[in-house]
Amino acid sequence: MNRREWLAMAGALGLVPSLAQAADQERKGDPSAARDAFLYALPLIEMATTRARLLKAPGAAINKISHTRTLSDHNARWVTTPNNDTLYSSAFLDLTKGPVTLTIPALGERYYSAAVMDMFTNNNVVLGARTIGGKGGTFTLVGPGQASSGPNPTRIATPHAWLLVRTLVNGETDLDAAHKAQDGFVVKAPAGGPVAAYANRDAKPADYFATARSLLAIDPPPPTDLKILARTAAFLGAGLYDEAAAAAGVEQARMITIFAKGRQTFVGGWSYPRPNLGDYGQDYLYRGIVALQGLGALPVAEAMYMKAAGDDGAGNFTGDGLYRLSMPAQIPLDGFWSLSMYEAMPDGQFFFTDNPIKRYTIGDRTPGLKRNADGSLDIWIGRTDPGGDRSANWLPAPKSGPFALYLRAYLPRAELLGGAFRFPAVAKA
Repeated sequence: MNRREWLAMAGALGLVPSLAQAADQERKGDPSAARDAFLYALPLIEMATTRARLLKAPGAAINKISHTRTLSDHNARWVTTPNNDTLYSSAFLDLTKGPVTLTIPALGERYYSAAVMDMFTNNNVVLGARTIGGKGGTFTLVGPGQASSGPNPTRIATPHAWLLVRTLVNGETDLDAAHKAQDGFVVKAPAGGPVAAYANRDAKPADYFATARSLLAIDPPPPTDLKILARTAAFLGAGLYDEAAAAAGVEQARMITIFAKGRQTFVGGWSYPRPNLGDYGQDYLYRGIVALQGLGALPVAEAMYMKAAGDDGAGNFTGDGLYRLSMPAQIPLDGFWSLSMYEAMPDGQFFFTDNPIKRYTIGDRTPGLKRNADGSLDIWIGRTDPGGDRSANWLPAPKSGPFALYLRAYLPRAELLGGAFRFPAVAKA
């Protein structure tokens, strides 16, 4: 970043008084500017909240990788829409003390991905079966302004980052082998600095925006965000704004994130991800919605996440009857697929639901499923066991309340990425 870019950004953030005073002052009473400021900062807020939650675990620390040894179930509430296919390994990174070295083991044919996200939730790099293969290697994660020394240097856009590793598990009998695979992921780094306490997304507007300003100061945005930073400078920069406008704008933003207004288009019963999922550019609204509803999402080349339209056409199922999803025998992907059941929470997040058979997903690796003669698969979805031959293919819904269905397809081929292939809709039985 050159001096001109730095001065412009510093002015937008309120770091240079003379430029801060020249900010768009009429925006200080504009609820739409407060709305946009809330949505722009939401990924930073969610990342900080998730970091604080994960650091509470015994032995957890900055620049130290931690492994989840069991597949996520209804007790997993650390991040929205978890999967039940892979084990997670995670490390929040502090690159301000120097580069971090990540060693990836040789995993052969096992699916894995090691995504490194900047604090704005963009995937700066995904090291995995798709990109580097199964032989593993050592990689150097380099922060802004640092010399790119070390093996396979990879530049990270912000001084802090999140490493999130997914390691595939092929059933309970594969857990021991999956644990050994996890242990091969090694992070070497200087000791990270202390982490301050930050307000969460439900905080009062003044506290939310104060936290946003603090987070932007330690993880500065890219120069390509100067336009929105100037527009929202009263809230994210100078901190001089009308409180009523702030409250109104924050309320608008929260309603948008809950209902995802204008961002979900359903095609044949499913919403398909936008091409910029996981690397959002200036699509701040989409980035904010994903931060709340699917934090840590991978880019579409790695995985596609589809949400069923539901009873209301907006992604919500509410019925007490039986539903059916008929999956074709052949799906254009090089990885695997799974259908996950989630409780829909009032704040717009989604978590697995408790059920009598402890089944949270059905996928191409689920044991005991009964396929049709042509290889297709009928999945039966409902609050109660459908009985008979259908029981083997039952995906339990919550006993009460709204629920959502997400379909994951890992390593999609061109037909799926480009839309030539579409999944059949979930229908009432």
